[in-house]
Amino acid sequence: MDLTLLQQGLLLMLMGMGTVFVFLATLVLAINLMARLVTLLPTSAAPAPVGAANEELAAIAAAIRMHRSRQKSA
Repeated sequence: MDLTLLQQGLLLMLMGMGTVFVFLATLVLAINLMARLVTLLPTSAAPAPVGAANEELAAIAAAIRMHRSRQKSA
């Protein structure tokens, strides 16, 4: 089987594009499968706390005040 240079190039292109297509199709299927599996997992009963505690807010406010007082004096 003696292929010309053009035939070899076309064969190589088709093999490369086919490989990429198979890889991407497999990737899409794997992502969809994982998405379905994640929906089956149980959710946590206790949600994480949102926001900052009063002590944290007081520390943040004190740091801002200290920073602003140093900027005015400089």
